[in-house]
Amino acid sequence: MKLRALAVTALAVVALGILVFGGRSLTRVWQMKQEVAGLEREIAGLRVETERLTAAVTRLRFDPESIEQHAREELGLVKPGERVLKLPPSPGGR
Repeated sequence: MKLRALAVTALAVVALGILVFGGRSLTRVWQMKQEVAGLEREIAGLRVETERLTAAVTRLRFDPESIEQHAREELGLVKPGERVLKLPPSPGGR
């Protein structure tokens, strides 16, 4: 009888240990899967941004019209003899 009670107690302790520690590890696995999914989404977004920037660099290296557009819009440069009219912003914000 004592041997049987000892075996049942040991089995209960082992089951309780698996429940406690196994539950934590399952939670950790789920958290890690969520983290991996988030990082994969971030990587995909960064790949799209890299492709966009690579295309912009290529245009600026080889396309004179793109270079001129960038110089005018981003740097505010004008050709000799040109005049730039700066208008106040419209009341609607556009």
